[in-house]
Amino acid sequence: MDRSVHKRFLLASDFDQTLSFNDSGYALAEILGVADYRDRIEGLAHSNLVQQGGELAYLIRHDPEFRGVRREHLQEAGRRVRLKQAIPDLVRFLEHGLDEVRFSFFVISAAPREVVTAALDGILPPERIIATELDYERDSGEVCAIGQVRAGFGKVAALDALALRLEIAPERIVYVGDGSSDMHVMLHVNNGHGFTIAVSENHYLERIAQTTVLSDNAFSVAVPVLDQVLGWQPSRIQAVIESRGLHLQDWQKVRMERVVAVERPAGAGHSTTGVGLHPDPRA
Repeated sequence: MDRSVHKRFLLASDFDQTLSFNDSGYALAEILGVADYRDRIEGLAHSNLVQQGGELAYLIRHDPEFRGVRREHLQEAGRRVRLKQAIPDLVRFLEHGLDEVRFSFFVISAAPREVVTAALDGILPPERIIATELDYERDSGEVCAIGQVRAGFGKVAALDALALRLEIAPERIVYVGDGSSDMHVMLHVNNGHGFTIAVSENHYLERIAQTTVLSDNAFSVAVPVLDQVLGWQPSRIQAVIESRGLHLQDWQKVRMERVVAVERPAGAGHSTTGVGLHPDPRA
């Protein structure tokens, strides 16, 4: 990538299981008293009836036990979502910018917009969130239609529109995702010579993403961005990461395949989370 001074980058992230620990649909199912949410999602995935990532929107419109969902149900589900650590630190770090670059951080999610905005309230402005849009009955307030689903190619379209509006070139796009619904957009970003980060051990996604970050701390995705996108020296990366309470272990100046969270020993500092860097065996 071009690493000259004052370049603008777009960093787009998925939400469910990327910035959170679980699918937000579980929180909604708990509110509604639906006990077999996982089975319903897996059934839809097996049938190939909807795009992967769009299952919750389908259930809200077509499953009898999800009928009657209102905006307040989705907002409450968002408030119940358990977020990964240090998302505010990551947002501030990216928005503040670095000496040579400026980042625009957005979330692009297949989850309903109301869920994501409630979960990230006070962390990320609503205008930085692109998610599935639902329509509501005027009288009852219940969901009556699906506007747009940001899954599969829906994420590709959203990312392209965003990059066009911000006037950011394809090679300056970084995308972070966790699952099969992110494959299309990751392939698209790779094709434009951008940079892709997986945050799960999804077998298919690991083949597509250029690096994998496994951590409970959202700030860990900054490591491969600083290293592989901006070309920072290890000492500079280490200083920035440790200033955020993380600890780098086993640093080697080689192409990385994974960044894995590890536990720091007791008494090693105020944070118990560390980041281990594992070299790509193919390098």
